[in-house]
Amino acid sequence: MLVTFAHLMDSLATSRSPSKLLQLTLMSLALLAGFNAGAESFKASVIGITDGDTVRVLRSSSEQVKIRLSEIDAPEKSQPWGQRSKQTLSDLVYRRTVTVEVVTTDRYGRTVANLILEDGRKANEEMVRSGNAWVYRKYMLDSALLDIEADARRNRRGLWSLTEDRIIPPWDWRSKKR
Repeated sequence: MLVTFAHLMDSLATSRSPSKLLQLTLMSLALLAGFNAGAESFKASVIGITDGDTVRVLRSSSEQVKIRLSEIDAPEKSQPWGQRSKQTLSDLVYRRTVTVEVVTTDRYGRTVANLILEDGRKANEEMVRSGNAWVYRKYMLDSALLDIEADARRNRRGLWSLTEDRIIPPWDWRSKKR
């Protein structure tokens, strides 16, 4: 996130186009608003699993919130290991109470957060450790996740047990589908 903000600031400083300048200014303000949201955390019940990096939680008796797990990117449902990744996240958090540590809000309006399990583990980190998600380098805040991913790769856990031609990062998979 800090790299993204620095990039935006550099772009703002060098932009000569008024429309681009306005766009970059608005994006910077949105990003700063997301940093303010980072102080928030709340308890919630996980009521739905969209895929290996997105869940729905019930924050209070009636407020549902869509959560995108911070710093990770899981295989898309239609790509190899996508269903297994979704099932792993489900086994980890579905119908459980978690602490949602808000990091920011993404461009789709989803809350980006860490999900803390009752035993103190981060669901985000566990998805990487089990080989069910990549570290999303573009949005990485904690470089220790890279060591966790490397260990999963070395030990061929989860998606790392697939043949090399089937191990496709989700960001590459999505760009090919566009």
